[in-house]
Amino acid sequence: MVLMGAFVGILVAAVVVLLVALARANRRSRRRGPLTEGPVTEGPPDGMRQAVEHLVRMNREMLDAQQRLSTQQLAGERDVVDRQVGAMRTELARLTDLLVSVEAERREQSGALSAQLAEAGRNTRALAESTQSLREALSSTTARGQWGERMADDVLRLAGFVDGVNYRRHVSITGAGGSAGVPDYTFLLPDGLCLHMDVKFPLNNYLRYLDATSDVERERMRREFLKDVRLRLKEVTTREYVGGDDTVDCVLLFIPNEQVYAFIQEHDRTLLDDALRDKVVFCSPLTLYAVLAVIRQAVDNFRLSRASHEILTRLQAFRKQWDRFVEQMDKAGRAVRAAGNAFDELEGTRRRQLDRELDRIDDLHRRSALEDGADPNPSGVVGVAGMAGEVMPKLALEA
Repeated sequence: MVLMGAFVGILVAAVVVLLVALARANRRSRRRGPLTEGPVTEGPPDGMRQAVEHLVRMNREMLDAQQRLSTQQLAGERDVVDRQVGAMRTELARLTDLLVSVEAERREQSGALSAQLAEAGRNTRALAESTQSLREALSSTTARGQWGERMADDVLRLAGFVDGVNYRRHVSITGAGGSAGVPDYTFLLPDGLCLHMDVKFPLNNYLRYLDATSDVERERMRREFLKDVRLRLKEVTTREYVGGDDTVDCVLLFIPNEQVYAFIQEHDRTLLDDALRDKVVFCSPLTLYAVLAVIRQAVDNFRLSRASHEILTRLQAFRKQWDRFVEQMDKAGRAVRAAGNAFDELEGTRRRQLDRELDRIDDLHRRSALEDGADPNPSGVVGVAGMAGEVMPKLALEA
């Protein structure tokens, strides 16, 4: 565009110069017209015509050069544009493939999500039905008690307690006042002690509290539920689960739902304090597990202490028997040493004295034989000293 503008400017300047030259030539011809003779020549002079023709030729050459340059620039720009268009087509094809794959994945995920939503809907409906069934079941006192016992069984099993070994169920007891009771669970402790636990708990008014549609009704159901809890606390304290010679000084009251336990703590904080004064410990599933862990640890520590005491008793008895054994062994050692000393004296001094006397007897025997003319040592005859030498070790061993 810049070259085109320059070319146009040059062309305009050349036309202006040509017009100016023609105007000057006309003025000179009019001035000479009366003085010159002959025919008047029309048009510019030859020099001017040649200049114009040269200028036109130069303009044509410049125009041709500009056209060739423009053609080359257009060809280069077209190549660049073609390359860019080719790259854009490649990128567009890649983006098209990517969009196709994304759309396929979206459809697949949408189908999987729809299936999951349908499954979640079915699970939600099943959960709602189960919740409704559970709520209907918990409206019955018997079913509620069975559900509480099932929760307690799960906690006991997690704590490692075994039925018949660590606890018993529904064992009738007789209190200090002569009244009978049947606690749901009786935990066996060392020294014949036991700890009782009840799992029955009122939930009717709590369920009505959850179903209440107005604040007034909800407040009324809240007060009724807390009243039921206090009545249940009073009922447990009147069953004489504590105070006996074979029971510890407290009883457990199991609440089989953490939400209910938290509700009691939130809406009546004095209730738990009153229960502790009456020697009743409220337990939720989590706190029951902690209490059972403490009981299990206490039982293990007691057994370890009792085993340690028995081991110490056995060690004392062993020490006494060991002292007696050492005493008798020392006595036997002294006797053995005395017998050894006696044997050494018998084998040493006493034997040498006897050998000396026997040698004298042999000498006397030989002298008597020589005087009688007999053999002083006939073959096969052992001297008195030889017989003594054979007999004395045997006598010493027998002694």
